[in-house]
Parts: sequence; C-alpha cells; structure tokens
Amino acid sequence: MTSLKLVVDTNIFISAALSSTGAPARLVQASLAHHQLVFSQATFDELRTRLYRPKFDRYISLELRESLLHDFNASAHWVDIGESAVYCRDRDDDKFIETALKAQAHYLLSGDNDLLEVAPLPSLQIISVQQTLTVLGL
Repeated sequence: MTSLKLVVDTNIFISAALSSTGAPARLVQASLAHHQLVFSQATFDELRTRLYRPKFDRYISLELRESLLHDFNASAHWVDIGESAVYCRDRDDDKFIETALKAQAHYLLSGDNDLLEVAPLPSLQIISVQQTLTVLGL
C-alpha cells in the first residue's frame, strides 16, 4: 500500500499510549512505520497538553510521554493552519479537519462522534479506528 497522509485525533493517540495491545496502538504503530502522520501546531499542542494531564500519571510514565511526543514530532508532516472554519458541533475539533484539508490528507482518524458525524467533505474521509484498520489491512 502507498504511504498515506493521516491526521489522527488526540483520543486515538491517548488510547494507544494507555494500552499498547489495543486497536489504537496497532493503528498508531502502523502509521508511524508505513505512513505519514500530519500535525499542525494546534493539534500537536492538544496532544501534548492532554497527554501530560495528571490523571494519566499512574498509567503512562513521563519518559514514555516524552518519547511518544518526540517520535511524533520527528516523523510528522507539519502544516500551518489559520483560524478554522466551522465544520462540526464541537468547535475544538475543527482544527483536525482544517489540518487534514490543508495537508490534503487521505484520512482523518477519530473515535469522536463529533468528527465522525460531520457532513461529508469532498476531499476528506473521516473514519473510525476499525474502518482504518480495514483500509490499512491490519
């Protein structure tokens, strides 16, 4: 399969960090190994701030968090986005759509219904973890 540009919602990265054997972890590992993760500063900042929340201290070591962020940062395709248009009912999620559109990403991967239920966009597919595993043949 050709390398794809993928924007991954924060909830998938967090789920992958919490369980290294679940579907989100398999998806993130495959994305890092065979595809191109796409970030904007806004999406990366959300990941960083959420990953460092104290509620995750008992599940994810500081070293693992730093390692994950380093790996994502080093391998990412970066895009600059401005103010996002309104795409979904949770305005905080619009930055993921804007990032995907700006990068001309193949897919936006999410477990968030606010994103999964967005009206179809002609140049972007927003798909769930399970759909992504099927698309990637995992």
